[in-house]
Amino acid sequence: MPDTSDTPEPIQVAEAAQVRPPRWAPQLVWIIPIVAVLIGGWLAARAWFERGPTIAISFQSGEGLEAGKTRIKYKDVDIGQVKGLTLSDDAKRVIVTAEMSKQAEGLLVEDTRFWVVRPRISGGNVSGLSTLLGGAYVGVDVGKTANERREFVGLDVPPAVTLDVPGRRYTLHGDDLGSLDVGSPVYLHRVQVGQVVAFELDPDGRAVTVTIFVRSPYDKYVTRATRFWQASGFDLNLDANGIKLDTQSLVTILLGGVAFETPDEDQLEVLQPAEEKTRFELFAGRSEAMRNPDLVSQNYLAVFRESVRGLVVGAPVDFRGLVVGEVTAIHLDFDAASKQVTVPVEIRLYPERLRAKSHRKPGPPVDPARRIKAMVEHGFRAQLRTGNLVSGQLYIALDFFHDAKPATFDPSREPPELPTQPGSFAELQKTLSSIAAKLDKLPVDKIAGDLSTSLKSLDRMLKDTDALVKRFDSEITPEAKAAIVDMRKTMEDARTTLQQAGGTLGGDAPLQQNAREALREVTRAAKALRTLADTLERHPESLLQGKHKEAQP
Repeated sequence: MPDTSDTPEPIQVAEAAQVRPPRWAPQLVWIIPIVAVLIGGWLAARAWFERGPTIAISFQSGEGLEAGKTRIKYKDVDIGQVKGLTLSDDAKRVIVTAEMSKQAEGLLVEDTRFWVVRPRISGGNVSGLSTLLGGAYVGVDVGKTANERREFVGLDVPPAVTLDVPGRRYTLHGDDLGSLDVGSPVYLHRVQVGQVVAFELDPDGRAVTVTIFVRSPYDKYVTRATRFWQASGFDLNLDANGIKLDTQSLVTILLGGVAFETPDEDQLEVLQPAEEKTRFELFAGRSEAMRNPDLVSQNYLAVFRESVRGLVVGAPVDFRGLVVGEVTAIHLDFDAASKQVTVPVEIRLYPERLRAKSHRKPGPPVDPARRIKAMVEHGFRAQLRTGNLVSGQLYIALDFFHDAKPATFDPSREPPELPTQPGSFAELQKTLSSIAAKLDKLPVDKIAGDLSTSLKSLDRMLKDTDALVKRFDSEITPEAKAAIVDMRKTMEDARTTLQQAGGTLGGDAPLQQNAREALREVTRAAKALRTLADTLERHPESLLQGKHKEAQP
């Protein structure tokens, strides 16, 4: 084999490979747009995640609202913005579309309320003055329920009290609204502790329901025994008890208000505050509200045969100064049998007020009808009396009249009839009529004739006496006249003597003083003799030995 070790190896030539240049090469100028896109995406994502819910609010009017400008505020913090305004399908309301912030999502519950804040004057309060410069905005009052909601009906007026203010709401029911309005104050002992928040007419149209709010801690003074009354304007009461004028403050005179108080006898219930939305009766005035509640009442009838001018429905029925009932109705009746017109008056009595209160053990219960019957047998009657001389108003007085005519009481009638007694004025008229009748029966003409005859006789007698005196003076002799003069002088001398004797025997005369002094001396001498006799009786030897000396100590 040939030797190939010295044969050179062939040279291998590398083949050139075709390399294509890249289609796109990164450039520094593109970094900025990429960063901008990333930032924009991040902001968009952030805005999407931070975006709150969209809600719809229905208002009666869109006054003051502008899309993209009007803000929605809670406690003066922006939580949303109005995005659009449209009319409802019936074109009666305005639908406001608002975009809320993420933090407002938990505030949109069922009882959340919305209203337009603008300058208002209501109930003596001025609100929304800040909107004069900044424009109107939508206010929010966050509810307390947990159910979410996205469609709301806006309030026409701002709420008087927001839901976050501590306190309680109560419902008052009365005959009329009086001067009350939303925002009217509520007083306790003339201190404003709340206000009226709403009112409405009852479905039957006969009464009104008023909702009030009492702030904490004053709500603890409202118990089930608390009485509420209208403190609107002046409470002027002119009745049989006189004239009474009551008012709470100057604000209530102009705007009205509500006052409440718990009677003294019910103060034990102060520690038990009334629950939220407790219903109370709204009285017309304090005097009516503070009356004791009467759980038991009985109706009676009193028939009067005299004028009842001045007696009105509601007049008190009085028993010796204690009001035990009231007048409920006044009628007019014609009795065909007696041909007389009578006035039946219906009264309502509260027998609990006539019950005796003492420390004695209570006896068995007594039927009120039997009690009234026994009282009638002892002269219990109803009588009209004047309660106020200024107004001339009357009231019915119940009392015992021992000289009253016998009467019967039938408890089976409905209502039972109480016997009556003529009033004091009627009695006075009756007495005057009786006197006039007696005077009318007197023979005035005959008496006048006899008196005229007597006067003529007396005149003739006086004339005869005067003539007799003149005749005696002219016919008497000089000796008789001298005797008369001497007799007169003698009588004057006797009078002088008697006067002197009286002066001598008088208590201050010298004779009387000397006599008294002499008597005093005789008395002293008698005492000395009595002392001497006593001494001689005890010491007879003193006549010889002299006065006995007292023993020396």
